[in-house]
Amino acid sequence: MLQDDGSKPAAEAAPARADAAARDATAAAAAAVKAAATAEATGAAPPAPAATGEPVTLAARLRRRAAGWSPTTRGLLWTLAAGLFFTLLNALMRALALAVDPMQSQFLRYAMGLLVLLPLVLWRGPRSYWPKSVAGQFWRGGFHAAGLVLWFLALPRIPLADMTAIGFTTPLFIMIGARVFFAEPMRWERWLATALGFAGVLIVVGPRLGLGHGAGSPQLWHLVMLASAPLFAGSFLLTKALTRHETAGVILLWQSITVTLFSLPLAVAYWGPLTPLQWLGFLMCGLLGSAGHYCVNRGLAAADISATQSAKFLDLVWSAFFGFVFFGDVPTETTLLGGSVIAAATLWVARREGRRREDGGD
Repeated sequence: MLQDDGSKPAAEAAPARADAAARDATAAAAAAVKAAATAEATGAAPPAPAATGEPVTLAARLRRRAAGWSPTTRGLLWTLAAGLFFTLLNALMRALALAVDPMQSQFLRYAMGLLVLLPLVLWRGPRSYWPKSVAGQFWRGGFHAAGLVLWFLALPRIPLADMTAIGFTTPLFIMIGARVFFAEPMRWERWLATALGFAGVLIVVGPRLGLGHGAGSPQLWHLVMLASAPLFAGSFLLTKALTRHETAGVILLWQSITVTLFSLPLAVAYWGPLTPLQWLGFLMCGLLGSAGHYCVNRGLAAADISATQSAKFLDLVWSAFFGFVFFGDVPTETTLLGGSVIAAATLWVARREGRRREDGGD
């Protein structure tokens, strides 16, 4: 006669416990899905995942943190990154343009940028980079190429600081164009931040341009550089329009294509031999320029164009920093003072725009 040792009830209880555990897991998964859907509908940040013992990557942490940033903050950060790339690019381009004809330099700068992008195009397929508006891409490239002709002609003939400062007039033309063509709201914070940033630029370069101490007037090439500003503004405004239906990668590729084509005739007319080091320098320019314009396109897609323009004034700070690191140039008192004004204006407008978004403003 077999003895009942209780093993049978225990065996029967095991499936019941498994079913209960499965029901609990299903309920927890449903609750997580519901919470995620609620967060997506309300715009709130999704809840942090439960600890599973697996490490959270740095990229995941950054993405989760960036999800809570306002569009203006993201646009400003992309614009700041673009400024860093363009500052390095301008310094390298000026060194090359002192020995290579400006028209040849302009062509090689964008031809090398196109060369850098070709592997990505071949990997993802050319169809992925075909624009919805080919005409819009060529209009944008035409404006940019025209501005570049003036910019490259003046580049080897004026100091780097003056070139950077004169380029800061472009945001003023952009803000006016954004209001006229896109009807963007021109809040007083944006106007004030841009005005303060421009005042900071004048503090830095006023003495160099003869605006602070004694006589002096802008030379011919300073005026040529200034004339490029509204053309670049037109290019940026067209870029903003294109970001409504084109990706940043498509805009970047077609800028390289169109500017290279527009620059080719003048480059052929003034072509000269290059050393291997100069070829390497232009390849680096292609890398820096492509990275910078990609950041510009992402910034324009993230926020109103007028909300991010104050950050461009920090380019002068980057110029002072890299000038000290690479060339031993010690920033003057006016550079430090003007840079502080520029940085304060940029940070202030970012905080104001962030608070406006939290309060439910547009």
